[in-house]
Amino acid sequence: MPQHISIEFTIVVTAALFLLSIFASKISDRFGIPALLLFLVVGMLAGSEGLGGIHFDDPWLAKFIGIVALNFILFSGGIETKWQDIRPVLALGISLSTLGVLVTALFVALFASYILKFTFLEGLLLGAIISSTDAASVLNILRSKGMSLKIKLRSLLEFEAGSNDPMAVFLTIGVIRLMTDQNFTVLQLLPKFVLEIAIAVVMAFLLSRAFLYVINNFNFADEGLYPVLTLAFVPFIYALTALVGGNGFLAVYLAALILSNEKFLHKRAIIHFHAGIAWFMQIIMFLILGLLVFPSKMVPVIGPGFFISLFLIFVARPISVFISLFFSKVKWNEKLMLSWVGLRGAVPIILATFPLLAGIPNSELIFNIVFFIVLTSVFIQGTSIPYISKFLKVGSTWSRKHLFPIEFENKEGIDADLEEIIVAYDAQAVGKRLFEVGVPLECLVVLLCRDEKFFIPNGATVLEAGDVLQVLGKASAIKQLEMNLQRVEK
Repeated sequence: MPQHISIEFTIVVTAALFLLSIFASKISDRFGIPALLLFLVVGMLAGSEGLGGIHFDDPWLAKFIGIVALNFILFSGGIETKWQDIRPVLALGISLSTLGVLVTALFVALFASYILKFTFLEGLLLGAIISSTDAASVLNILRSKGMSLKIKLRSLLEFEAGSNDPMAVFLTIGVIRLMTDQNFTVLQLLPKFVLEIAIAVVMAFLLSRAFLYVINNFNFADEGLYPVLTLAFVPFIYALTALVGGNGFLAVYLAALILSNEKFLHKRAIIHFHAGIAWFMQIIMFLILGLLVFPSKMVPVIGPGFFISLFLIFVARPISVFISLFFSKVKWNEKLMLSWVGLRGAVPIILATFPLLAGIPNSELIFNIVFFIVLTSVFIQGTSIPYISKFLKVGSTWSRKHLFPIEFENKEGIDADLEEIIVAYDAQAVGKRLFEVGVPLECLVVLLCRDEKFFIPNGATVLEAGDVLQVLGKASAIKQLEMNLQRVEK
């Protein structure tokens, strides 16, 4: 940092960028513009070629910040995911996050090699970098429009997006290894991949057990230390797993999944804390990546970048989805929706810094193309997702989680959860009385929210589309009620 720039000025500028990004998210809520796009634009405007004039050209620092941020985003997504939601789609999600990523990378490799006159390995590197999807952006876009996807489809999308980043990272690093190490062969990739996954699974299990023991048995004097404990726990999982040869990203996500279905002290407060941390990390990551790009260098890649982006959206992603789910019972309209919501986010831009640091030929060109593809994907797919979900009839009305003012701390010995359930806009339950929808004996409907007004329902209460019910009971019973309230007419 130049000596003439004071610390106070640096702090003011940094805080102003954060505030500007947060206020920009209101535009996302109002007009349905993806927050990712707005954060990147803020970073670009603040960069050396923008109004801010901030010069940032450090791929290593961008990679470091991106890796740290991605870990917290994965942890937040995993700890909010319910095992009962992903269990029915586990096999499908694994297929999408492994085979789907590989198929996407291969098809993009062939097309990019033809368009850009790349070698096949250079094309495969580009394909690997842009092979993962960003569920967070998709779900945020739907929420801003007051919509969601149906339970199975939403769970499949969330699990795929949470688990496909490790595959993209593995492919990217593997291709770079093939390009830089003549003694390394493709045949060595598969056993290396299996070993990394196995180590990640073991480490996730062991470290999550250790975390549960510490948080439930060490009585800290101040409750504020419990979220701080998880703040240190997340990077510890990633780094330790990576040091012993495993996939750190997968270990973090799996550990969060394990914890999401366990009981521990201050669980709800910790989930809220990490939701805020995830937003904080997204803003940091997108701002840094926006600062890293030089818009003038993107102009020459607009043509090929646009064609590759269209190929990815309309050819590579749909083919990968239909191949991955070929033997499944997923309906054709749901497969089309999964194809369309294959939104590219910050992870490809982070991965695009890897070849820059490795000194790979055409690495700067690859970085600029990846950045352009992400912008195109977010703009084309991100702004149209609500309309596509309505057209394909795979959406339902949605209301924000934790809408109710009541909190419930699940302590040891209490076999109950407090959840919020939405009545789908096209559900069979619409127009029926509460007692007619089959409320399980093991759960109790505590409150009902309709048009931002709260009241206590009874068995004769007639349900309307968009009603949000707060339910106390066993997890299995709540899940059954949710299925009853979101079952649609065939």
